[in-house]
Amino acid sequence: MGATSAWPYPRWIAHRGAGKLAPENTLAAFQLGARHGYRMFECDVKLSADDVPFLLHDATLERTTNGTGVAGDQPWHALAALDAGSWHSTGYAREPLPTLESIAGWCREQGHLLNIEIKPSPGLAARTGQHVADMAARLWQGAAVPPLLTSFEPEALAAAASAQPQLPRGLLLHKLPPDWLGIATALRCVAIVCHHPLWTADTVAQAKNAGFRLLSYTVNEAADVQRLLDLDIDGIITDRVDVFRPDR
Repeated sequence: MGATSAWPYPRWIAHRGAGKLAPENTLAAFQLGARHGYRMFECDVKLSADDVPFLLHDATLERTTNGTGVAGDQPWHALAALDAGSWHSTGYAREPLPTLESIAGWCREQGHLLNIEIKPSPGLAARTGQHVADMAARLWQGAAVPPLLTSFEPEALAAAASAQPQLPRGLLLHKLPPDWLGIATALRCVAIVCHHPLWTADTVAQAKNAGFRLLSYTVNEAADVQRLLDLDIDGIITDRVDVFRPDR
């Protein structure tokens, strides 16, 4: 899978389920994003202390749950009891943190696709990459389109590649290091996912000539969307699922 093969993913991807319209990285957010017509979703996945992959962006629990401390230090049974919705609004009170397994089941049942950002707790990049890749391979066994695994952490992507080399991977970048294309090549990535201002006519040409598919995050303004469409970017990750139609 690469620039010379058919790309199985849609251009429009809902960030953390439904952007800011629902509590991020929850099943409720995915369901809302789907009601807006999205069929591919981005989410963040890390490990509990007992190695259960679950959805959460931050290393700590305070911002998006009623818990405290480092999420990866707690066992899944404690994390499963947390309220991950009330911080957003009362209508989502008691919305739980989902496991990757539960989200995978929903996606496969509904015919939706997933971009899994491997988001390790500090010091757990390789372990998280391996566990997430192994579970993704099991959960999507036999699926026509596998999930796309991405990460800012090269160590996590390397571990995922070693564990399940058949799963497609993408390198996430907030800035371009000098050897950005070499890093993505060494990790055997099929895609590069950049903070959207990094894509210019020059960087797009470089990445496409190197054989990569190109995705952008997090794109919420119409002018930025149009610029990326003009550059023929393969994927646009957005919070504004209520503004941008995924069929455009």
